[in-house]
Amino acid sequence: MRTATARVQGIETFYRHAGDPTAPLLLLPHGYPASSFEFRNLMPALADDWYLVAPDAPGFGYSETPPPTVFPYTFAAYADWLEAFTDELGLDRYVLYLHDYGSQFGFELAMRRPERVAGLVIQNGDIYEDRFGPKYDALRRYWSDPTPLGLHELAANISEEGFRDEFVGELPPELADRVAPDLWMLHWALMTPGRFEYARLFHDQRTTLERFPLQQAYLREHRPPTLIVWGENDGYMPADAARAYLRDVPEAELHILDGGHWLLETHLGEVVDRLRPFLVRLA
Repeated sequence: MRTATARVQGIETFYRHAGDPTAPLLLLPHGYPASSFEFRNLMPALADDWYLVAPDAPGFGYSETPPPTVFPYTFAAYADWLEAFTDELGLDRYVLYLHDYGSQFGFELAMRRPERVAGLVIQNGDIYEDRFGPKYDALRRYWSDPTPLGLHELAANISEEGFRDEFVGELPPELADRVAPDLWMLHWALMTPGRFEYARLFHDQRTTLERFPLQQAYLREHRPPTLIVWGENDGYMPADAARAYLRDVPEAELHILDGGHWLLETHLGEVVDRLRPFLVRLA
């Protein structure tokens, strides 16, 4: 594992990378409230045959947190930033790992640059509104009535306990104890006052619903080779959210595991066992 920084859209961007840069590439945009740290175990597990790159998005991990006048903390802005990151590093062919918020940034990149996409790995990243889980209820209420008070109530989840709930909230005890507290403690420790700006993402997330039909159309039109590996214990994205992908890519390879939203913490070996043959076929 190696680390580096790059200036992307003028923003100091931290990223982790592993493997031979001339090998086939797996690009790893992270979810919320995490960073490239979520891929710390996956990257060395695949670096013998693949080159893996995982950036920290602006305001996350070890990347810079510009003021909202410079970076607006919207899903569209993060999609622009991810595209600029690939251009800055000269990444012109890759398999995309789509997870959580990173799935939205990644799908937008795929739609803009379909010729660059060798394949998709989809892990608990949903694009089917009719399969949302119960944990979306508070967000739905806010989107239907976006008051300052509602946003304040959502932003209250930006706390140490809120981060812990994101990582272990739906897991049964026998799985929750596989998730080290480092995951939420590290990311909470990195929360500077300026980083509370990304509470704006809760407000802006409603714009992603408008993008879902376009992302589904991308899958139908381009038919990228697709592996779906999903943790069923997910209050946002239950197993039916994974099966919904078969509407648009019926030939996708689907595996539903008994983990949760953060499978790489609880089921790393099982994910790698399914990833490796899929990636070999693409290579």
